[in-house]
Amino acid sequence: MPSPAKFLRHFLQTLIPGLALAANPAFHFHVAGDDPGPWPAIFQSIGMTAAANGAANIIVLPAGTPVAASTWRPIVEKGAILILEGNSEFANALGISPTEKKVQTRQIRDSNDESASIIWERTLDLPVFTLPKTAKVFARERWSNAPMTAGLRLGQGAVFWLNVTPGPKGHERFPYILQSLQSLGLEPPFKSGRLWAFFDSSYRLRADPDYLAERWRAAGIGALHVAAWHYYDADPQRDEYLRNLIEAAHRRAILVYAWIELPHVSEKFWNDHPEWREKTALLQDAHLDWRKLMNLNNPACAKAVKQGIASLSHRFNWDGLNLAELYFESLEGIDNPSRFTPFNDDVRAEFRATHNADPVAVVRDKSHSLRPKLLEFRASLAQRMQEDWLNEIAIIKRTQPHLDIVLTHVDDKFDNHMRDAIGAESDRLLPQLAKHDFTFLIEDPATIWHLGPQRYPQIAQKYVTPHQDKLAIDINIVERYQDVYPTKLQTGIELFQLVQISSRAFPRVALYFENSIRKVDLPLLASSAARVDKIDHVAGRLVIDSKFGAGIPWSGPAKINGRLWPVADPETLWLPPGPVAIEAASTAPPLRILDFNGDLKTASVHSDGVEISYHSAHRAVAVLDRIPAAIEIDGEIAKPEWLSGPGRHSLLLPKGQHVVTFLLTASVQPKEVPNASPSAAATPPSPPRVPRPLP
Repeated sequence: MPSPAKFLRHFLQTLIPGLALAANPAFHFHVAGDDPGPWPAIFQSIGMTAAANGAANIIVLPAGTPVAASTWRPIVEKGAILILEGNSEFANALGISPTEKKVQTRQIRDSNDESASIIWERTLDLPVFTLPKTAKVFARERWSNAPMTAGLRLGQGAVFWLNVTPGPKGHERFPYILQSLQSLGLEPPFKSGRLWAFFDSSYRLRADPDYLAERWRAAGIGALHVAAWHYYDADPQRDEYLRNLIEAAHRRAILVYAWIELPHVSEKFWNDHPEWREKTALLQDAHLDWRKLMNLNNPACAKAVKQGIASLSHRFNWDGLNLAELYFESLEGIDNPSRFTPFNDDVRAEFRATHNADPVAVVRDKSHSLRPKLLEFRASLAQRMQEDWLNEIAIIKRTQPHLDIVLTHVDDKFDNHMRDAIGAESDRLLPQLAKHDFTFLIEDPATIWHLGPQRYPQIAQKYVTPHQDKLAIDINIVERYQDVYPTKLQTGIELFQLVQISSRAFPRVALYFENSIRKVDLPLLASSAARVDKIDHVAGRLVIDSKFGAGIPWSGPAKINGRLWPVADPETLWLPPGPVAIEAASTAPPLRILDFNGDLKTASVHSDGVEISYHSAHRAVAVLDRIPAAIEIDGEIAKPEWLSGPGRHSLLLPKGQHVVTFLLTASVQPKEVPNASPSAAATPPSPPRVPRPLP
């Protein structure tokens, strides 16, 4: 550990003059002593890195560290946040002192979220501390109100105190440490806008779509997978709500996918077609949990559903389709016949023709020799159904080529009993990545929700494919049925660790679902999703290397790699992937791209406008601070439809690899073209430089 005087000198040197940071983002943390404990895991969950030379504006002094008030007080007063564990000389000098009383502590309540039930795995006998009146208590023992964490402002900085260490993994005792530090001035260094989230409008019927879209984008959500079964059957009021939702999302650079949960189709379809209802092994209608399953093995049923899905895909301005959980029930497998599917007449007849036995009898007889054959039959049946629907989606894409396709499939490699439980076998489906262009979204099953964040790299290691860039992971943010601590639902540090670690293991992360994420977690969610591999200060410039790009707090114009950079909003500078050197600029670009939902490659400012190049597996959304005089895509004049709000103007751009130029003056007057539906193919018109419709 450096001497306090040397540490203070390093700390002051980190406040590099000239950088137009919008705040004092905490790029680095430092833990005194030889054992950093859980603190690296805590801070790394929001993108911070350990200071290589001891210079940081977040400093942790674990219990037992010499913390003389005269040494550390100037560091705090200059703007650092100092974290103290337990009793110390500096804590005593601040009025944080232990009494002779002790309290048996297992449950606490936290002011960051009073509704959260926080229970520790083990009871600790902890001293009761007295605090100065100016301290803000964040966490208390539930019954005695004894303080467990507190904060204290000191000059330009602050002190955060904990009664006891957070625990080995960092989230076992105080899930909202980072929220408390944020209220004391912690500014996360990075944020991402690449998260996906599932959305069920039945939970949000009274919420304003514009309010929701603003909240989602601030939390780093770049695509919303909307429960499409509510809109399978046309209804004027519901359809109008969805159209408004999609438009509000597009205005905020959020894509919208139709989340399709076959074999569940819709409530009306279930009621209208009792003859096509799926059956359990007890030959009862398969109404399992909220899903009402239909028999897609019946040709007439399958034909009707395919027509319905095709109609659904055309009625709304979707950016993609998500075929989710297209297999069978249930997690208990063959041992629970009341939930075990499929046992409709068509499936029973097919199995009987091959094996000369009724599958219902095979389930009922626990010693039946054909049980392994039945499980293999179900997995094969699920594969056939999945391939059939991928082919059907390919047909839909012929008239809507802009659609991005996702297939959500439960993990059966980390928890390999999933194949026998629900018929899901990813090895049967992964080869389809070579035939169809889709993202394979891996959902972790309920059986492993209690395991820690490190399960995601382990899951990733089991999915080795030539199409690694087409893999994604789905994190279920739900109340778990296992004994888990300190909260049933992943929140605070545990949630941020899940998102950060999975973002490093997979190209894309989805969250189920947006309404289950606690409000207290939203301000830091985008930071937890950012993947940054290097942060450094070189010759007065900030050097950052990020795999997918990231946003950093920033105010005013900036240069990246020596060139004026136009992709920024008033508070955030959006960086492209790879290593970049950032410095303040003296002049502002004539037009700013406030937000961009795509994989940005380059951006530049010219005398007549701004140009970007990008690659995107889906449509991209650009949000500008002004409407340019003209737009060129790959050298051709285009005439987009704008979605405008106060100071923001959004447009949809085509999927694929493109160069887009936003011109400040129109050298060629665009000709009017007939309005094209958003799903129309973006085909270059003739003659050249006549505006073409955007997707």
